[in-house]
Amino acid sequence: MAKIHQLSSHIANLIAAGEVVERPASVMKELLENAVDAGATSITAEIRDGGMTFLRVTDNGCGMEKEDARTAFLRHATSKLRTAEDLAAISTMGFRGEALAAIASVSRIDLMTKTAGSISGTALSLEGGVITEESEAGCPDGTTIIVRDIFFNTPARMKFMKSDVVEGSRITATVQNQALAHPEISFRLLRDGKEVLSTPGTGKLQDALYAVYGKQSGQMAPVESSWEGYTLSGFVSRPTDARPSRNMQTFFVNGRPVKSRLMMAALEEAYRNRIMVGKFPACVLQLTVPVQAVDVNVHPAKTEVKFLNEKAVFDCIHYGVLGALNQTADRPDLRFKTPTASSASVPSTPAPAVHSPAPQMPKQEQFFRTMSTQEYRAFSGALKDAPQPNPTIAAQVAAKVERPSGYALHSPVILPKVEPLTQETMQIPQVQEPEQQSLQMPAVTSWRLVGELYKSYVLVEQGDDAFLIDKHAAHERILFDKLKAHQEAITGQTLLRPLPCRLEPTSCAILMSNQPLLEELGFEIDTLGENTVVLRQIPMDLSEDDALQAIESIAADLLIGRREDKSSVRDEVLHTVACKAAIKAGWHTDEKELLALVEQVMAREDLKYCPHGRPICISLSKKQIEKQFGRS
Repeated sequence: MAKIHQLSSHIANLIAAGEVVERPASVMKELLENAVDAGATSITAEIRDGGMTFLRVTDNGCGMEKEDARTAFLRHATSKLRTAEDLAAISTMGFRGEALAAIASVSRIDLMTKTAGSISGTALSLEGGVITEESEAGCPDGTTIIVRDIFFNTPARMKFMKSDVVEGSRITATVQNQALAHPEISFRLLRDGKEVLSTPGTGKLQDALYAVYGKQSGQMAPVESSWEGYTLSGFVSRPTDARPSRNMQTFFVNGRPVKSRLMMAALEEAYRNRIMVGKFPACVLQLTVPVQAVDVNVHPAKTEVKFLNEKAVFDCIHYGVLGALNQTADRPDLRFKTPTASSASVPSTPAPAVHSPAPQMPKQEQFFRTMSTQEYRAFSGALKDAPQPNPTIAAQVAAKVERPSGYALHSPVILPKVEPLTQETMQIPQVQEPEQQSLQMPAVTSWRLVGELYKSYVLVEQGDDAFLIDKHAAHERILFDKLKAHQEAITGQTLLRPLPCRLEPTSCAILMSNQPLLEELGFEIDTLGENTVVLRQIPMDLSEDDALQAIESIAADLLIGRREDKSSVRDEVLHTVACKAAIKAGWHTDEKELLALVEQVMAREDLKYCPHGRPICISLSKKQIEKQFGRS
């Protein structure tokens, strides 16, 4: 008996649907692309129950004749390809002729369409890809398609769907991408009867960007460049506005939303040495290339592309973004005043009154320049006659000023209360008062505290080895271990004024669906639209800025699947709390605190790395030092 047989058309359609229709957002993407190809200037999308039970797209495009409406639901039926040569120059969003057939095979569809000038339009109803009803209908010019009960005949696919909130947020993100890709089209999205997006369709990307991201878009730098026939336009975030994930990186190629590692690598290369490790830039970049230089037929969902000249694409993005960042002012405009004899209060000899202005020098030359002999003498005389500071008073002032208010070392972090770094909590021998003690530790210890470098690193001598301890990393690790040892819920503080946090729709949805976990971490959040959550409570001793960074990091972790492991998400928050509460590099630190910190590091073998993976202590042997001095 033969073992190989040909699949029925229904099974073949279901298999094709598995490649194209992954979830309701996939359906929305295909329908929006068809509307764009139809020349629409206004597109309205509406969903209910996350798009699973109801999804409608209405456009004012060219519409279809009766015969075309029937043929559109057949496999490989398309108006965009005629010959094999057309595959090398695809300029439309859709072209395979599989989208409508795949969608119809796993859902129930109602279609109404009418061409301009026709007296009436055409109405079709399909179930499982089969036309069940056909009639004339009165309808406006364009096309309206309603998709109901997605996967009604393939229940095995239903178990892979997420909640309505998550699926609906994916659709929102899809519509937003299309709105950014085509700012000349007015997009409108209704979700469960509520309008969540409306773009003006002015043709300006900045207007569409504002409709999607709000005021946050005003902080992005514009990009305009060209390279070997390729053009790049859009907006990128400033290095100071980096994100905890790549979720807000949006790329388009000839108006098509794509996922490209090449484009992502070129973007991030432009930020090299400008952005913190573990942070990522946000962008909305539109790359326009000749249609013959890109292959969009490499992925069933058309989300991946292949470039003919990858180096040209990389350079176009890299240098375009780099040029935009170099033109962006990331710090205040500093103005330096050139010293004068009058400012130094030095008597001057009479001179004729000449009112010609002094020649202007660039700010760098005004600051980095050599004084003349007369200026140096005037400066030295004024410095000699100036009152001398009192060292004791200066030290007291420095101790108060150099550490910002609100960041006292001995303040508690969160509940359970973290004891301060004192002799009792660290369990170290009694230390003399500062005015009587020396840096030499009691004889029972085998190490000696030498001092502190750059107010950041503690120098310790032990035998023939010297150790440099990063005081911030060490204290951060100590605090983190104390916090992690207690598994109670983190105590939160209610904010008098709720704190808005603007994210992408999928991040907002994943946070709202994990509210019990966030409450354990000390957060209380609420939703404010599709792109914004409101923080009503944050963990104790986290500033508002730190809380915003923490909630963004949590959303990024949840999106990559860490919601199954609550301990890992909790650890991320504890990392942030410990980091913000620890001693900071550059702060003035009391000698008692340094001694207590060193005692912990030298006594505990497990204190090797901070929670972020940076080393706490590095060693330098006597032989290494002698070798540098040529003594070995």
